[in-house]
Amino acid sequence: KTVAITFDDGPGRNTTPELLDGLKERNVPAAFFVVGENIEGNEDIIRRMHDEGHIIGNHTFTHVELDKLSENAALTEVSKTNAAIEKITGEKVKYIRPPCGSWDEELYYKIDMTPVFWSVDPKDWCTDNVSVSVSRVMEQTKDGDIILFHDIYDTSVTAALEVIDRLQTRGYRFVTLDDLLIE
Repeated sequence: KTVAITFDDGPGRNTTPELLDGLKERNVPAAFFVVGENIEGNEDIIRRMHDEGHIIGNHTFTHVELDKLSENAALTEVSKTNAAIEKITGEKVKYIRPPCGSWDEELYYKIDMTPVFWSVDPKDWCTDNVSVSVSRVMEQTKDGDIILFHDIYDTSVTAALEVIDRLQTRGYRFVTLDDLLIE
């Protein structure tokens, strides 16, 4: 049983390093879909994500719904974030997660990136109740799922690490998006 865990909206100066510590402790790979405007001042966190083997994906520059923008504006949102990530990692960004899942199929042919959505959403962004977030994930998760969390909330970090521990106890193995999407 394999799953991938993903985090949106960071990096968060006070939350993402704690999450990275917990992932490292558990030897769990993750994917971080970062917001471009959150990168400045947090380059060390992006570098750490990369150095520790996590995937770094694009979540637009200002967290906007891509299907509500003109094509040029959408491409700018994507390219600015890619440039900021690539400047730090030296690697091309392969994955994009459109905020709110709002995707314009026409962009697929213009950006040469794979859009990544999710199959398990604890809606951790709208509750500060760790138990609720954990319960939602535990009730929904099955083999092959992509779990969505946000790395900018303390309660989300706590919930995500608890979910990892519980799913591992149930025999789940955490893999990278590359592994999950290619399998």
